[in-house]
Amino acid sequence: MAAQCVTKVELTISCNNLLDKDVGSKSDPLCVLLHNASGQQWYEVDRTERVKNSLNPKFAKRFLIDYYFELVQKFKFGIYDIDNKTIDLSDDDFLGEFECTLGQIVSSKTLTRPLMLKNGKPAGKGSITLTAEEVKDNRVVLFEVEARKLDNKDFFGKSDPYLEFHKQTSEGNWVMVHRTEVIKNNLNPVWKPFKIPLNSLCYSDMDKTIKVECYDYDSDGSHDLIGSFLTTMSKLKESSRSSPAEFECINEKKRQKKKNYKNSGVVSVKHCEIIVECTFLDYIMGGCQLNFTVGIDFTGSNGDPRSPDSLHYISPNGVNEYLTAIWSVGMVIQDYDADKMFPAFGFGAQIPPTFQVSHEFPLNFNPSNPFCNGIQGIIDAYRACLPQVKLYGPTNFSPIINHVARLASAAAQQQTASQYFVLLIITDGVITDLDATRSAIVNAAKLPMSIIIVGVGGADFSAMEFLDGDNGSLRSPTGEPAVRDIVQFVPFRQFQNAPKEALAQCVLAEVPQQVVNYFSTYKLQPPKNPAAK
Repeated sequence: MAAQCVTKVELTISCNNLLDKDVGSKSDPLCVLLHNASGQQWYEVDRTERVKNSLNPKFAKRFLIDYYFELVQKFKFGIYDIDNKTIDLSDDDFLGEFECTLGQIVSSKTLTRPLMLKNGKPAGKGSITLTAEEVKDNRVVLFEVEARKLDNKDFFGKSDPYLEFHKQTSEGNWVMVHRTEVIKNNLNPVWKPFKIPLNSLCYSDMDKTIKVECYDYDSDGSHDLIGSFLTTMSKLKESSRSSPAEFECINEKKRQKKKNYKNSGVVSVKHCEIIVECTFLDYIMGGCQLNFTVGIDFTGSNGDPRSPDSLHYISPNGVNEYLTAIWSVGMVIQDYDADKMFPAFGFGAQIPPTFQVSHEFPLNFNPSNPFCNGIQGIIDAYRACLPQVKLYGPTNFSPIINHVARLASAAAQQQTASQYFVLLIITDGVITDLDATRSAIVNAAKLPMSIIIVGVGGADFSAMEFLDGDNGSLRSPTGEPAVRDIVQFVPFRQFQNAPKEALAQCVLAEVPQQVVNYFSTYKLQPPKNPAAK
């Protein structure tokens, strides 16, 4: 019998006394969560934001983990000093790690342990603190917040304000639960809309005190407090766009020094709404179908498929990296698609009969019916197609992204949560149409669609990591930002010796949240299709 998820657990992470690996400034730490399911390979589940210039970081991002009472769930928390933009942590300084089971964290509620180096020695005086809370409430609070007339803390230019929301534990300690983005050089900032789980914000207690602090961001990590205020959810939810809830930001040190001190600015909550956020399973069990499409790179840089050096060379035991990626990701996704008919395309090849270059040709060469029957059908079509095409170029992603986006757009017009599209692109390298691809992704982010890119071979994948805009950084060439992060990039080489499931778990880790994020943004409830299995 399959293990039953007992509950969800939210982990909060902070560190103290980290090693300082940076010359002239402090380390810029990030925490990576790794899981060991098979007893052999560790693979990445998630990572926090990077906190600049801090040896005592409190990470705003929380890890949400399914807790299985009857399984030993082994986790490792790795701390890295991030000094470059690549996703690959081997380029970054390692600051220490801590390994334990989820059961150990849950049973102690708060756990502080020393960080260890790879050689088993302590990482200086560095320690990590993990706090676990059960998530019983699926209500979330949607916020729209701005401020005006904030104090200017900078000599050159204006303050760079951001907000932090804190809740109070039963012991009276304040715990940060959310940090907004920084708005540069602005004393009247308008922050992007954000959401905080009600349980995270105030233990779901409408009258529990919430502390909001407004800071001026400094790149050296010495952020200045502009001011703070206390409130409750009861007060916050009285706000409306016509009559916002307004709070004076008070800086106690300033108030004591200045006789006629009034405030350090006003924070205005324009919108605060509690909604019930459906889970991924609510949508799937309600009848939402995941439509899976594969795009395969047939550009010349892969090498001649007849040569053992080629990425398309099929070994005597019938595998290559393309086949392994299709199989491992497809085997998981196919369970969520009722008819198991999957469109599969190639790009970057000259195709018969005229051998013109195509960037979205069906693997079965049938444009009116590009569907393959099951994952095995995709694999059969790939093997049959390989000897018939001539590998060519360039590496254009946008045609196949736009192809799936047209299908997702048609589904979106129905305004139901019945269909979601997942595009798997397997590629060996550098994108040629980067601007067109950025535009295509920014457009696709508005649709019920996610894109998974698996990089095969040993190429430089820095452009792919740029597309995987986890921090909301991806913009179209005209400057339009992606409304949500829909791209997950993974280099296959990290999984060469891992069990097949590890690649699938890593590349599909963000899909459930992306599905929920899309449908909740458009306030679409699960279809509750009685025919859904």
